[in-house]
Amino acid sequence: MLPEFFEFYNPTKVVYEDGVATDLKPELDIIGIKKYFIVSDHIINDLGLVDKVAGGLAEAGFEVTGKYLDVAQDARLNDVQTCADQIKASGAEGIISIGGGSVIDTAKAANILFSEGGNLVDDYSGAHTLTRPLKPHVVIPTTAGTGSEVTMIAVIYDEENKEKLAFADKFLLPNLAVLDPQMTISLPFKMTAATGMDALTHAIEAYVGTQAAPISDAFAVGAIELIMKNIVTATKNGEDVEARGAMQIASTMAGISFTHSMVGCVHGMAHATGGLYRVPHGVANGIFLPFGMEYNFEEIKEKLARLAPIMGEDISGLSEEEAARLAIAAVRKLSKQLNDLDALPLRLRDVGVPEDGLEAIAEGAINDGTSFYNPREMDEEDLLPFIQKAY
Repeated sequence: MLPEFFEFYNPTKVVYEDGVATDLKPELDIIGIKKYFIVSDHIINDLGLVDKVAGGLAEAGFEVTGKYLDVAQDARLNDVQTCADQIKASGAEGIISIGGGSVIDTAKAANILFSEGGNLVDDYSGAHTLTRPLKPHVVIPTTAGTGSEVTMIAVIYDEENKEKLAFADKFLLPNLAVLDPQMTISLPFKMTAATGMDALTHAIEAYVGTQAAPISDAFAVGAIELIMKNIVTATKNGEDVEARGAMQIASTMAGISFTHSMVGCVHGMAHATGGLYRVPHGVANGIFLPFGMEYNFEEIKEKLARLAPIMGEDISGLSEEEAARLAIAAVRKLSKQLNDLDALPLRLRDVGVPEDGLEAIAEGAINDGTSFYNPREMDEEDLLPFIQKAY
């Protein structure tokens, strides 16, 4: 059944090529500015990836006016302000972010303050508060998970209140997303698994979400198929350029999907767990994904049944419900494979979440903005048993 209404907006240009991150002149010439400020983190910088990109920029006649490398595990409010201040002081005309979701989200939020000034929380909280395009932003992801290079969302951690704040606006969409598998080769195997499960969660939640539409479905299904076929290989062998590239493309496709159809209770639980107990976002999503699918089962079983063969399951002769159960089983099977590689924890107890903190996670998930898009109405008492199962 077709939705009564949907819209699709994807202005971010995506380029994919092995090695393209060091040869951006054709794309940057189109954008038309010469001075860029780089946002990254110390790990990416120490791996030499920032210097590789900066060297390519210099050879092509572009100027790097400065670098901000102090991005933490989660993009933080204070970092956003400091980063924006440094960008302004450097005389930059635009931003290049090199890193994972925290780096990209820090750059997105800093670009608001760089372009428009003001206070991030007081002036830009919520959705669609911007009135015009921001300064140019080029994104070079070094993980294959968040899809932030093609989303209109930036998630920023409020350390004082221990919560994650979401800023959503079409003007947060980057101008250019550069997918270069060479930029992910050095990604550690545990982060490869966690970010890959993040992308899988994006795709599955987008596919079954209340705002899903045929175009977002197509991106979600394509992402799911690529992830199921490549995440284990990419985790086992980080030098496999084809698997790395497939995961990058899948992450971007999932990002395009969920920025249109949004995500649900899995992300709500993951946001709460990350805010309260500092569990990395991809790890939390990987733990919660099958339990969120079970929580929503009655509302999404028709679509899950269609997903099962795409996830490698044989549904011959099975009922819709049996086929749908196989989709959840496929996620658990994949998580077990990654766990056997010591790449992904399976339970909340394995990542330091206290048992007496589960109710707080349920409360946080219910109050998270993703609850509005979940296929099943979010109820704290109903959700808590599934969080307990994840423990």
